[in-house]
Amino acid sequence: MNDTQTITELARDFGVTTRAIRYWESHGLVSPAREGGNRIYSKRDRTRLKLALRGKRLGLSLAEIKDLIDMYDTAEDESTQLLSFLGALAQRRAALEQQRDDIQAVLKEIARFERQCRDMLKSDAAAADSGRRPNRHPG
Repeated sequence: MNDTQTITELARDFGVTTRAIRYWESHGLVSPAREGGNRIYSKRDRTRLKLALRGKRLGLSLAEIKDLIDMYDTAEDESTQLLSFLGALAQRRAALEQQRDDIQAVLKEIARFERQCRDMLKSDAAAADSGRRPNRHPG
């Protein structure tokens, strides 16, 4: 790999679109040099893009990603960045755990309604066999 890459090469290497890279650039996450009308990305840009994509995969906000990456550039030691990253990860974990709990509660509710509907279908079939007509709704 060269010390620099074009936007097309960087997009190919990371499996993203050039539009996505321009988006990250517009938010200050990468800052390529220009040669004529072409963007030229350095190893620093490549590292910043890699970190940004990791943050995105973890579900961090754009602001959180930018703050963490900016700390990476300016920190004399990594402890400040690592502590901030741990804080962001803890918040993300808490949000995901809450979502998981909410999803589990909804799935239990769905299972309850499914059971009620099946029971009502059985009851309706039995009523039809005996000539009665039930009038109920699940809930």
